[in-house]
Amino acid sequence: MRSIGEMARDSGLSVSALRFYDRAGVLVPAWVDPVSGYRWYDPEQCQEARLLARLRRAGMPLADIRLVLAGWSSADTDLVRGLLQAHLRRLELGLSDARSEFSALRAVLDHRENPMTSSLRTAMTRLSVSAPELAAALDAVRFAASTDPELPMLGGVLFDIEGEDLRVVATDRYRMAVARARTAGHGAGRVQVTVPLPLADAMRALLGGEEPVQLTLDSNRVALETGDRQAAGHCLDHDFPDYRRLVRLPTGRRALLDVAAFRKSLATGPVRASEVRKQDGASYDLSVLQVADDGTVALCEDGDDDQDHIAVNREFLLQALAAGARDELILEFGAPTAPLVIHRPDDEHTFSLLMPVRLED
Repeated sequence: MRSIGEMARDSGLSVSALRFYDRAGVLVPAWVDPVSGYRWYDPEQCQEARLLARLRRAGMPLADIRLVLAGWSSADTDLVRGLLQAHLRRLELGLSDARSEFSALRAVLDHRENPMTSSLRTAMTRLSVSAPELAAALDAVRFAASTDPELPMLGGVLFDIEGEDLRVVATDRYRMAVARARTAGHGAGRVQVTVPLPLADAMRALLGGEEPVQLTLDSNRVALETGDRQAAGHCLDHDFPDYRRLVRLPTGRRALLDVAAFRKSLATGPVRASEVRKQDGASYDLSVLQVADDGTVALCEDGDDDQDHIAVNREFLLQALAAGARDELILEFGAPTAPLVIHRPDDEHTFSLLMPVRLED
């Protein structure tokens, strides 16, 4: 007999997934200890678990998976082959429908003009910026920038100037970071440019002093000058998404964190790993969080599947905490499907958003 931990290791399914499939009647353990409730599996069930993992990765519904498992060992394979073929047809039809919808959307985009966005990229602007504030702002958002070559418009840092505020923004779809620096000398309307990551890093390397720096922006070029040194180059020839639409979030539960202690808990605490937890093709660990009534945050063990818990990419959360650059930070939780907000107690204009991960297998 194999323990549930051994079964998880050998099959590729997580412990929480095995518990879920037991409750769903898909893969029931051979024996359950009546006292401890601990699950035990026959060695032969490992093959079924591996098959189950493959079918779930392919997106097959549980109702069909039950029939596949029931008919897998039969000499007559027609039922299993029929179910596999039917699911493949559904996937192909779904892909065909998606292609048609995307084709229609691309046609709309090809014929649409966005004068508001265009106007944000035509004005030339020269302004003065606090070097320490701009350095801190770039440090706060750099971790969230995308490196996906398929989305070049996200491969930079947005400089959004309005009034006396310069907001810098970065996102890779799964997370977003926003920070603010004060400016002087800009009296025109709103101006935006997207600075490529290598140029943003070169600018950051010049921001070691306390004196203000000069920033010059126009429709396709940006330059930062400090003393006799300069970092300059072309902006990205893509419009950055309207980040302001993404930060209009309802107020949720708040928890004040001791960052050092919480980072240590994350680094050494329980994680939930699964072959289906992937972003851009790379697997990652989940940390599952719960907020107690007293406002403290705890890490949940694998298999604790309360629907009010928030699951996030552990590495992303660690990076956001480091970028917060404070001994204490506030975590704000909304619904389990809403982004997790991380911000400074003394600065509501610098914050990170992390997209949660659905807790289902």
